[in-house]
Amino acid sequence: MSTFNNTDLAAFKGVWVFCEQRQGEMMPTSYELISEGRKLADSLGVELCGLLLGENVEGLAKDLGGYGADKVILCDSPLLKNYTTDAYTKVICDVVEQYKPEIMLIGATNIGRDLGPRCAARLHTGLCADCTHLDVDMGVYKDFLRENSTLPEEKIANMATAKVLGQDHDVSRDLKMTRPAFGGHLMASIICPRFRPAMATVRPGVLKKAAYDEAKAKAVKIEKPSFSLTEEDIKTEVVKIEKAAKKLVDLVGADVVVSVGRGISKDVEKGIALAEELAEVLGGVVGSSRACVDAGWITADHQVGQTGKTVHPRIYVALGISGAIQHKAGMQDSECIIAVNKNDTAPIFECADYGICGDLFKVTPMLIEAIKAAKAAK
Repeated sequence: MSTFNNTDLAAFKGVWVFCEQRQGEMMPTSYELISEGRKLADSLGVELCGLLLGENVEGLAKDLGGYGADKVILCDSPLLKNYTTDAYTKVICDVVEQYKPEIMLIGATNIGRDLGPRCAARLHTGLCADCTHLDVDMGVYKDFLRENSTLPEEKIANMATAKVLGQDHDVSRDLKMTRPAFGGHLMASIICPRFRPAMATVRPGVLKKAAYDEAKAKAVKIEKPSFSLTEEDIKTEVVKIEKAAKKLVDLVGADVVVSVGRGISKDVEKGIALAEELAEVLGGVVGSSRACVDAGWITADHQVGQTGKTVHPRIYVALGISGAIQHKAGMQDSECIIAVNKNDTAPIFECADYGICGDLFKVTPMLIEAIKAAKAAK
């Protein structure tokens, strides 16, 4: 570390994405991050690199190119076959010190949440955890603020610098990392102005995966850097990997999501049963607002919102959900939003494509019957 100067900002260039694989299978969040990293790299006019660690995983590198990577830095070793914090941290920090990227993105998975802070601490740089939005370009960032914040236009329009140690700092090239704060009640945008690389872990499912490009996949460069890793560097040993089968709802990959909110409170069991029946006839899954999870009515894997899952289904049905900003942030990019609420001023109607003002216990059975009749007619 003595020769690594992380305050020489001019020496750092490029956007990197840690591409997580498990037992030779790429995690979906890696493709989401590569797609987003492509936008950031284009804004900065730099190269996008995927960082891939493992044993005999070169076959995964081409797919990373197909989603936008210019180059894949491949670190291959039998000691990297199974994830261990010691091994992965050492190798990543060694290659970061060698290549000096200015931005490093990691998925906020179980592995990413463990790996990101360890790497940031060893590199003596900043890490923004559990991000839901990333920007570099100031124009794009200002548009994001206009749509998603309550800042006055004058302040947004004049935003170009930030105070860093009492001095004005030009933020135009800094990574603007946005994440929920105070339990999701506020959104905080954070920069890392003094150190590089700027590091962020990003919540799975919040970024959209780009279309796969076969030509780019064939053109991607694969580079194998030299690195040192011995058994003495690893303080833990993976003796056995066991996968526990637990049935969890797949909100992120669902084509249709039917969510319930506080509006089911007068008959929770019936409200959830109606949502399940509607989801079944539509071929979807059941989601919920945070209020339902906090009340213990439904398990946390169903939660949609800033502190839950971010979803982009083809159809999103909100039953008895008022539409707090924390919930809307997790579903407002759905292709078609249908809201049912007895309060005609509920915020959910602001982002809904179709709004039904009425009691969900009366409206939902009517929707179910209408859908069944439409299916039977076909």
